[in-house]
Amino acid sequence: MNSNTRAYFALGLVCFFWGTTYLVARIGVSGFPAFFFMGTRNVIAGSILLACLTIRQRSFHWSAADIGLQVIPGLCMVTLGTGLVGWSVQFIPSGLAALICSTIPIFTMIINMIFGREQAINWRIIVGMFLGLCGIALIFRDNLEFVNNPKAFIGIMVALGSCVFWCLGGLYTKIFVPRTDSFFNAAIQMFAGGVGLFILSSINEDWGHLPAMTTKSLLALLYLIFFGSILAFGSYLYALAKLPAGLVSVYAYINPLVAIILGFLILQEKVTWLTCLAFVVTMTGVYLVNAGYRAGKRSVSVLKMNISHDQ
Repeated sequence: MNSNTRAYFALGLVCFFWGTTYLVARIGVSGFPAFFFMGTRNVIAGSILLACLTIRQRSFHWSAADIGLQVIPGLCMVTLGTGLVGWSVQFIPSGLAALICSTIPIFTMIINMIFGREQAINWRIIVGMFLGLCGIALIFRDNLEFVNNPKAFIGIMVALGSCVFWCLGGLYTKIFVPRTDSFFNAAIQMFAGGVGLFILSSINEDWGHLPAMTTKSLLALLYLIFFGSILAFGSYLYALAKLPAGLVSVYAYINPLVAIILGFLILQEKVTWLTCLAFVVTMTGVYLVNAGYRAGKRSVSVLKMNISHDQ
């Protein structure tokens, strides 16, 4: 395959494997403490990635300060991001968790507006954020049985909270731009986030009576380490390097669809017409926010070019 074909293949891997992680995480935590399970996944994945970088002798220079710069996004995006999602799927369907997490671009735009990071707001962004909020309302409307269940309601709210923490971690990386290799950054983030999950586990889960890991949970753990973390993330970086960022962002629309379909086929999770409507409305909102953001960036670039030319 030529590099362009490999890039599209890599993007396909991202779309599929990241979509399966919700289902596999739910299977894994069904037989093992969630925080400990997710912590093990990320510490091992981060360690393997660091070991591979060392063996291949990737040429980058880093210091203790570079490692420290990745700790906060690791805690936000892994411990309080994907880690909390792994905890929440004990109580809510994997498809529902994926649908909630698909609103991350909406939360990102709102948080950027709060912190004054956005330079221009256009009609696409406004309509997209409105549709995103409507999608969240439809998600709640479609899952009233979970809203009325105290544990499931907490699971929904925790999943929503994880979106906010993920966005805060992303904002941090935009403000404090690292100078180190992307794979190195990801490895440190996974390792630090995994340690953070172990700390949460030690507080909330009884380490003195950890159950024996079932074959099902062990297979889920191995899948998440090698396919959900290492393969999918490596494929994402490769696709991002070879394809336009706007094209690569298509994974955000496909991941929740994969999760919903697999949850329905494998775990018999409920899918109603409201589920489909919530998916369409939310994805439309995400698309408009992304389109509006790209249009805003183009407008700012053109304005800067015109100013430079006038000078």
